[in-house]
Amino acid sequence: MLLATPALLALVIAESSLAASCNELLGTRIAADAIALPTSGASVTSAALLPGGGTAPQAYGAYCELNVEIAPVDPSAPTIKMRIALPEQWNGKAMMFGGGGYNGTVPNVAGNVPAGPLDQPTPLGRGYAVFASDSGHVANPVNPGDFAWNEEALANYAHDALKKTRDTAVHLIQLRYGREPVRSYFAGGSTGGREALAVVQQWPRDFQGAIVLYPAYNAAALDLQFGRITRALAAPGAFPSLEKRSVLLEAAMQACDGLDGALDRVISNQAGCNASFDPAKAKLNGRPLRCRSGADTGDDCLSDAQINALRVFNTPIRFSQTLASGERGYPGFNTWGTDLGRPGTGLQLVVNRLGLNTLQPDYPMPVHGTGFADGAPYHSGFWDDKARYFVTRNPSFNSLTLDPANLGPWQARVDSLSLRQDVNQTDLTAFAANGGKILMAHGTSDQLVSTRATADYYRRVQQDMGMGRTRHFMRYYEIPGYAHAASTVFNAAWDSLTALENWVESDVAPRRQVVTDTVAVPGRTRPLCEYPAWPKYKGRGDVNDASRFVCVRSRGHHN
Repeated sequence: MLLATPALLALVIAESSLAASCNELLGTRIAADAIALPTSGASVTSAALLPGGGTAPQAYGAYCELNVEIAPVDPSAPTIKMRIALPEQWNGKAMMFGGGGYNGTVPNVAGNVPAGPLDQPTPLGRGYAVFASDSGHVANPVNPGDFAWNEEALANYAHDALKKTRDTAVHLIQLRYGREPVRSYFAGGSTGGREALAVVQQWPRDFQGAIVLYPAYNAAALDLQFGRITRALAAPGAFPSLEKRSVLLEAAMQACDGLDGALDRVISNQAGCNASFDPAKAKLNGRPLRCRSGADTGDDCLSDAQINALRVFNTPIRFSQTLASGERGYPGFNTWGTDLGRPGTGLQLVVNRLGLNTLQPDYPMPVHGTGFADGAPYHSGFWDDKARYFVTRNPSFNSLTLDPANLGPWQARVDSLSLRQDVNQTDLTAFAANGGKILMAHGTSDQLVSTRATADYYRRVQQDMGMGRTRHFMRYYEIPGYAHAASTVFNAAWDSLTALENWVESDVAPRRQVVTDTVAVPGRTRPLCEYPAWPKYKGRGDVNDASRFVCVRSRGHHN
């Protein structure tokens, strides 16, 4: 006989006060007409009452975890797999997490928002009902884009799965607690940032707030820039080794670190660095960064072929024909001062894999993705999958032969993909009118989604809606030194959720936001400056203290 412990008895008592126990939700079927977009309905495939976990301050209480499958209309399409955590001590609110890359896995519903703080509870720990999905396919680690063969799977990835997942989750929340959430928020980075903007633009009354980190909002345009960068890196002698990239970063540090008034190994005046740094003329420890005569003479310098490829990375692609989504191109990246990969272990390996990795792009494309310690650049793998599975639907197609600026016979297909994938609407009136708020942030050293693109979207919203109206519901911050999702220069942690809650629920707009480094100098802080401002050192006091910096604006801030 199993003896009931006090903790187990407390669980049973708490369960009995809810509209439906966890066990009662097992096998629940949700009719197709409860989901706004076409499906064949959904069903709860597993239900487990789980004890609390984590460690303070990121502990969380007991919760009911449901695994759910949303059935497709097309029987040959994969199901959408989703998971929802329904806490016993519910705060009456819901949180949806976005995915990343080509998705294909369900995000950790007990985890944190992107760049979330270490000293505050996660959403589940705050009492949110938290849910997420794989966006409608299980990732193939070797060819992550192969799901795009199927039109319904492609549409789900583009953003249909977001609405289907949200509607299913709200239905289950109502069954569990007897009422719908009073407020719902969305948090995501990269593809998840695109998804955050997708729900804001397309279903403006579903969520009252969004945390949008490094969003790949104009995904089709970004993919074409990936193609341009890939072709440049594939040229003979053009691919810089990890050691060469380390040398480039060091040269940029020596030239640009002091532009913000503090020698702190963080380039805060990125626009100033973009304007002044030239790899062909730069010095490293007093010696030219450019190899003698432009030839490749070793790992302590850059050849002309490598400098040319890096300049492609730094400059925009311009399309010969505007995409159907309206995008005319995609900006370059903040290449000078960005960690594109360098020798190292631990978190540095993640930075490397999300950057240029270790193997030169080629045909067939070397293995790619974050699961491979050695592989092609993430950009190149993404482009290769896009060209083979999304555009040509020919798995043996040589992606290096497709000119992303002049698509020729593939223009119509890319146009149709741009209408599916680019979430670039700038009139957010309906979302704002519903009380919605957006907190958007992007690291200036992002090697995978250009910070300049996010700044461009923010300026477009300001132009469309007016600066005053935009400020009423939206903030955009740039985080110096922060790379894509992880960084060994400045690994950002920001309590964005508390700021969003205060803004939405108490009408207290965010002021004096602070971001904390958790890796390079753990615990050091910087002010989060509203774009286009950046943090300048006051000239005295601890360079690790945010209060010793002031947010300033420079002329010509459009990096």
